[in-house]
Amino acid sequence: MELILDCPLLHLDYRGGNALNTINIALAQIDCKVGDKDYNIGNIEQKVKDAGRQGANIVVFPELTLTGYSIRDLAYELAEPIPGPSVNRLVGIAKKERMYVVCGMPERSGRAQAVLYNTAMLLGPEGYIGKYQKMYLPTHSIFEEKRYFRPGNRTPVFQTSIGKVGLLVCYDIFFPEVSRILRLKGAQLIICISASPSRRRRFFEVLTTARAIENTAFLAYVNLVGVEDGLQFWGGSRLIAPNGTILAQARYDEEDLAVVSIDLADLKRTEIFVPTLRDLRPELYESLREETKNL
Repeated sequence: MELILDCPLLHLDYRGGNALNTINIALAQIDCKVGDKDYNIGNIEQKVKDAGRQGANIVVFPELTLTGYSIRDLAYELAEPIPGPSVNRLVGIAKKERMYVVCGMPERSGRAQAVLYNTAMLLGPEGYIGKYQKMYLPTHSIFEEKRYFRPGNRTPVFQTSIGKVGLLVCYDIFFPEVSRILRLKGAQLIICISASPSRRRRFFEVLTTARAIENTAFLAYVNLVGVEDGLQFWGGSRLIAPNGTILAQARYDEEDLAVVSIDLADLKRTEIFVPTLRDLRPELYESLREETKNL
């Protein structure tokens, strides 16, 4: 794990303060076995235990953690409802270890067998908390998610004992309006789980920092590692402060577990120095809507 503690934008102290505001976040970038739920759940359980020994309150795993990313037509066989059998097993782990857990899986609709979602879910010591269904499904170059998944249309923010949490999945980070809505709904920590191949690394390193700064929010990005169907996933998971400081970064191209503390009280100070929420111009959103119709 690489710790980066300096930033040219603002020099705020992130050593922590009031224990009630402090969260210990584990970025658990793992190499999944495609289609092997038992193996992946076992890996998740081990990483949750490892994170607990390091004092973590919440562990974040990559996109489609349960199955691996490159499942193609296996998605129809591997998808499950939420809650469902695999989620119940993961809830058992979260309860036993008294840990919040964020991970991804292919979700099957309860109404139609062919309707699937690429879903991130939040579990905790109290059980299943909620889910976010990926809104933007890349279907270009090497990606074909719209062939399998239906886009989500909700942006929930979850109140937990460690703060207010919003979820994103991978390509969603390219669209600033999703993160903005989560922040306006009160999210203090925005979590983006991802399966980004190496050729996209530069985009995600820039965009994750931008989303944190423009929303004055903490942003946790956790990416897959390993090789699936010829795609190499680069890892590089990171925790970014609301002023753009990279507080922790996991290794590139290998499994890693990076644990870092944040203090939610720092949000207030950053909002004063960089008042992006105060300076929003809501009348521009209608113009954005109209111009988008004319693309």
